[in-house]
Amino acid sequence: MKAWAVGAPGPIAGGPLVAVDRPVPQPGRGEIRVRVSACGVCRTDLHLAEGDLTPHHPGTVPGHEVVGVVDALGPGCRRFTQGQRAGIAWLRHTCGRCHWCRRGRENLCPDPRFTGWDADGGYAEWAVVDEAYAYEIPERFDDEHAAPLLCAGIIGYRALRRADLPPGGRLGIYGFGASAHLAAQVALAEGATVHVLTRSEAAQRHALDLGAASAGPADGRPPEPLDAAILFAPAGELVPVALGALDRGGTLAVAGIHLSDVPPLDYQRHLFLERQVRSVTANTRADGEEFLALAGRLGLRVTTTAYPIDTADRALADLAGDRVTGAAVLVM
Repeated sequence: MKAWAVGAPGPIAGGPLVAVDRPVPQPGRGEIRVRVSACGVCRTDLHLAEGDLTPHHPGTVPGHEVVGVVDALGPGCRRFTQGQRAGIAWLRHTCGRCHWCRRGRENLCPDPRFTGWDADGGYAEWAVVDEAYAYEIPERFDDEHAAPLLCAGIIGYRALRRADLPPGGRLGIYGFGASAHLAAQVALAEGATVHVLTRSEAAQRHALDLGAASAGPADGRPPEPLDAAILFAPAGELVPVALGALDRGGTLAVAGIHLSDVPPLDYQRHLFLERQVRSVTANTRADGEEFLALAGRLGLRVTTTAYPIDTADRALADLAGDRVTGAAVLVM
């Protein structure tokens, strides 16, 4: 099958993503095989290709926002049937035994595996996954617009919940790409006032079109103090900026898997008066199920830019250059 793999990790301009030919994977016990029709292009894929995330094995096929049709079942499969649509996301295994898993916090499992990092992902014609970690896709979304829900959407949803936004509160969103444009819509539907801060003028226009109360530069100041903020941009220098915009008792959730260095914080200016910073680590399957059901009910507008699978390297380069509005999606 045709696929794309990370060759030698390095700057995207150097072409770390290479076209390869791989055997069609066969599903093992409890696994389903999905013939891929669409796969979202996530910033985590970019971090892997450029070496910000250390590869877990050589030649990894990225992609963890995978939508397609089940075309083969391994022994013991019961959740899915052949011909059914299914989604493959970032989280693909947890131990189920540690106290984190037993407490419903499997995103903190010390023995996890991830799609497109520990096992090959969806920049390919086929992909396999344990059916216990696959998702049913809401009917109202076609494959292209469903794909970004599986990571951008789920992680954005978890970040929103980690930000502890009070009912009717004021939310600041720093960076406005695939995750942010979905999280913003959930917050707006729940009655929040949303202020977007991002360096891209196109993203600022997109935010206003979706209903944001204001949109300005990433290092700017929102027009009012914030009850909560989410940092989606992988820019550590924005942490003190966002903290400085919080009102008393506000929370900043940092949503990325990778972040550049955070400058020194001034306790009185950035943290005093019970302001706090929280990281966001992966997600639980419960997060995924909750978000996908909510996305279906709300009819979220998923903004995508489609790329043929043969141009995956260009899609990743456009993401690196902030030339994508919404979410980039590879389509077969």
